[in-house]
Amino acid sequence: MSRLPFRASQIASSYESVTSLPVAILLDNVRSLYNVGSFFRTMDAAGAGPLLLTGITAYPRPAETKSGIRKTSLGAEETVRWEYAQDPLPLLDRLRAEGHQIAAIETSDHSVDLFDWTPSFPVCLVFGHEVDGIRPEVMERCDIHVRIPMLGRKHSLNVATAGGVMLFELLRKYRALANGRV
Repeated sequence: MSRLPFRASQIASSYESVTSLPVAILLDNVRSLYNVGSFFRTMDAAGAGPLLLTGITAYPRPAETKSGIRKTSLGAEETVRWEYAQDPLPLLDRLRAEGHQIAAIETSDHSVDLFDWTPSFPVCLVFGHEVDGIRPEVMERCDIHVRIPMLGRKHSLNVATAGGVMLFELLRKYRALANGRV
């Protein structure tokens, strides 16, 4: 059995109405280069973008050919639109002005369950520091808080894994919307 690119397979026909996923992601103070690289690769796979890198979050630098970002992204930093800004608040304000729903991916008293959430596309997903989460001033700029159901004892996922869960659930919801099944 040979491996085929997804678009070459018969099942891909249900995605013909989806040319890209209108989802931006903002990473604020994400420390790990490997997590950042994983977001690039996952966003490329889901057809999403841009990736907004803020605070202490690292960003691809041309001179670094062996960085953790490039190692994990496998070149997706060249296919996904991205930008870096120290302060996330002006970026969030710009996205809101462009019509994005801003969603903090965080468990809080106000969080809705991912599987119960009806997103209003385009959407910007906000992820924060791997240990400390999203800063309060960034949380305040978000329209909604969305949580991924956690049934285990640890009550959390790696930030890049959480990003993959979110992106592909949003792809599922967007495909249903594009195919008129909502």
